[in-house]
Amino acid sequence: MSADKLSKNGAIWEKKKVLREIYHNFYERIAEFLTSGVTLEIGGGTGNLKEYAPNVISSDIIDSPWLDCVFDAQSIPFQDNSISNIVAVDVLHHIEFPIRFFNEANRVLMNGGRIILLEPAITPVSYPFYHFIHEEDVILSQNPLLDGTPDPTREPFDANQAIPTLIFNKYKKDFANLFPELSVVEKRYMSLFAYPLSGGFQKWCLVPSFLVKPLLRFEGFVESWIGRIFGFRIFLVIEKITIRP
Repeated sequence: MSADKLSKNGAIWEKKKVLREIYHNFYERIAEFLTSGVTLEIGGGTGNLKEYAPNVISSDIIDSPWLDCVFDAQSIPFQDNSISNIVAVDVLHHIEFPIRFFNEANRVLMNGGRIILLEPAITPVSYPFYHFIHEEDVILSQNPLLDGTPDPTREPFDANQAIPTLIFNKYKKDFANLFPELSVVEKRYMSLFAYPLSGGFQKWCLVPSFLVKPLLRFEGFVESWIGRIFGFRIFLVIEKITIRP
């Protein structure tokens, strides 16, 4: 089932120029915040980050020919202080126990290393779409920082799209207390119009390809003012800092 969904998404990616343009914009933004050194891409299902950054190790929980390794983000098979960047696009809201991912990310990151996340944002405008139309759940009552034992029978694409918004809004103080070394240095609400009109990885699309680039440029100008209301995505850069006694 999971492999079928990955294959379906890959086919839509190849056919949908509008979607590729939007993700090109996403990856360019991500590349701006990368520090020098090795970058670990988690959830690299389509394997696109390598086109935008050097020294990328691409991984996912489901095997694909273009991946370098396969593992669960709740248990990262790299040595302590060995990675400069961790990039995850649409991954956090699929992780059963996000606290385990952040523990592992904190462990493998070098001082000054960064976690860069691009995730669904639950805002007044996006909520009806994600809750009533999108196939993945939106559970605002969940405590996203609880720990537990991962369920080995859980499907990799099971999700709660509210997890990123909950962690970095309602539970941001809890996150800061749990991970004092992980400082949020960038937080943006983005994807105001082009992304929702594109239909994402659905077959339908309501925006013509010639309008995508101008629309993305316009979004870049206004997202800091209206992103918290209209944004469909949250972009986060979290830096590992040295805690001095």
